[in-house]
Amino acid sequence: MQRLPDWRLPPGVPRGAWDYTQLRSIADDYDAYHADNPLFAFEESVLAETFGEPPTLVGGVSSSGVIADLGCGSGRALLPLMRRGWRGLAIDLSDAMLDVVRAKADAESLPVECVCANLVEMTPDLVADESADHAMCLFSTLGMIRGREHRLTALRHMRRILKPGGKLVLHVHNFWFNLRDPGGPWWALRSLAKGAVGKGGYETGDKTYPYRGVPNFFLHVFRERELRRDLCEANLKVLRWLSLDVARRHALPRPWLLPSLRTNGWIIVCQKE
Repeated sequence: MQRLPDWRLPPGVPRGAWDYTQLRSIADDYDAYHADNPLFAFEESVLAETFGEPPTLVGGVSSSGVIADLGCGSGRALLPLMRRGWRGLAIDLSDAMLDVVRAKADAESLPVECVCANLVEMTPDLVADESADHAMCLFSTLGMIRGREHRLTALRHMRRILKPGGKLVLHVHNFWFNLRDPGGPWWALRSLAKGAVGKGGYETGDKTYPYRGVPNFFLHVFRERELRRDLCEANLKVLRWLSLDVARRHALPRPWLLPSLRTNGWIIVCQKE
């Protein structure tokens, strides 16, 4: 693992997130660790419905449109789309994860371009303007970015790389769902109070906890109004707002009934106009 001092960490990348992306063991057993995650099947159905089939040229020949996967991990969401004829643009901060994606794509002769990049620093020299037909940023990758301004920068880059009319699918976690956890109400109160003060750059919804051998893994969990404001400021139009049930197997039934407390998180479909 490449150990950097805190002052050299990339913008928006906290210590825990950096350590997570640099551990090859995380990439090597990523698929096995998440094999039974109920969210992934539902995400795959939303992606297939949202993106549809790749564009075609005259005569029905595929023009191999591009899907960008931002924070692609092992490519578990990108590979099924590539099998349907899309070309993949895999972007991640982890070289080890990108090695896994390349190996999978090579094994099936699927077209993929891999880019090692911090989503906050995803400049045009790394990923060109309007280079993707559609994009996705899943499994709360946006929440792994520390600092609202950094998250906004990442969202603006996501919009920048989309072609006009291109869609972006996001997944994030719900702040208020933590009230259901042991000690969750106290954490929420402390988070709201600390966020109001803002000492040390803390923002309401910032969490650190042990995860897969990383003692201080970072995740920002969102309030709905906060996320809607960020998407608006990034000039992304919301097309669908899917609330997830407690097990993340499907959309929340009766979403009008106390959604803030019952929603595990959201899958949001946005569009660049």
